[in-house]
Amino acid sequence: MKKIEAIIQPHKLEEVKEALKGIGVDGMTILEARGHGRQKGHKEVYRGMEYQVDLLPKVKLELVVPDDRCEEVISTLVRAARSGKIGDGKVFVYDVAEAVRIRNDDRGDAAL
Repeated sequence: MKKIEAIIQPHKLEEVKEALKGIGVDGMTILEARGHGRQKGHKEVYRGMEYQVDLLPKVKLELVVPDDRCEEVISTLVRAARSGKIGDGKVFVYDVAEAVRIRNDDRGDAAL
């Protein structure tokens, strides 16, 4: 099993969710996040003063998928989240040793 974490732009969330639903991926955790990468934020003017906004709003998605679906999920997610502009986000993939469904003690891929 693989855990996929993706940091994406908030306005792409619905598009990504629909794309993942389209390939049969339903289970995911979505968190609001703030951060920056290479773009280092931007400057804004408020009441005549210039401020550096260096923590931009982002959305973090977490999914655990069977090994054989990992590449399909990643490519679908990337395709839906891409705008082609700086700040589109990143995807990280981790190995998952075990998953247990609390309700009935299903384990491994059956728990997903």
